[in-house]
Parts: sequence; C-alpha cells; structure tokens
Amino acid sequence: MSGAAPQSGLVEAARCLLSAAQERGLTLAVAESLTGGGVVSALVGVPGASAVVVGGVVAYATRIKSQLLGVDRGRLERTGPVDGEVAEQMARGVASLMGADLGLATTGVAGPGPADGHPAGTVHVAVSSPWGTVSRRLSLAGDRSAVREGATTAVLALAVGLLDASVDR
Repeated sequence: MSGAAPQSGLVEAARCLLSAAQERGLTLAVAESLTGGGVVSALVGVPGASAVVVGGVVAYATRIKSQLLGVDRGRLERTGPVDGEVAEQMARGVASLMGADLGLATTGVAGPGPADGHPAGTVHVAVSSPWGTVSRRLSLAGDRSAVREGATTAVLALAVGLLDASVDR
C-alpha cells in the first residue's frame, strides 16, 4: 500500500510529540486552517493523548482566525492568511484561548490551484511555547491530500524540535 509509509511517519510524529510533552508536564492546543482537523486527529489517534491534548480549533475562514484566535485583522488584510506571522498569532491565540502550554498552528494552500496569490503547497506552521514561538515556511509537493499530510507532519515535528531544544534551557 503506497499510503502506508507517510501515515506511519505521521503516527510516529504524533507519538513523539505526545511523549515529549507529557514528560515535561505540558498541555497543547491546535489551530488548523488547511489541515482541517488533521493535526488533532493524528494526536488523538494515539492512546493516552488526553493527558496532553486540550483541544483544537479549525479556523478555515479568515474571519475566524481574527475573531476566535485573535489574529490581527490588519495583518490579515495586508498579507492574507497564508503568512508566517499569521501562523504564529494563531498558535499563540489557541494556546491562550484553551489555557494550554503549547499552541500549534497550520495555514496555507492545499490546492489543487493557487489561492491568495500563493501556489498550492505554500504552507506556514508555527508552535508557541512559554519560551518562545517558532515558525517555518514550507513548499510542499503533491496533491491536496499530500500537502495536508505534509503540513500535519511538519507542525508535529516542529513542536518536537522546540521541546527538544527546551531541554538545553
């Protein structure tokens, strides 16, 4: 089965994040746009996720990013939702909204065509934490499903990397 390898990578990324967060006594919340709940789904597919995952928000519409997650409306008007700072604000906003230690966020263009002046596969992921916020811009290849799965895996990996780096703090 050709889809087995990417799915197993996603499950492993979710397990790694949940384990790292639980070891540190941290909770997390997720704000998703293009992934449409895929990040939370990957996380809660792992037994014991309830010890870490507080909840998630699918903020597909731009107005929800502003109204619910506190993303700066002016920023959204200037840059649109496919923007690194928007992803960072989404991550901070969902952590604040849900009282979680970590906030994860995804925004971008899954495809099949361009949106908001960005080609399909343009993705921004971000993770906020008590010691700072990090984000990454990605250019992912493949169809809509592959871009969404790639974004999900990328935000989980970014969170694991941030937690691993926090050990040195």
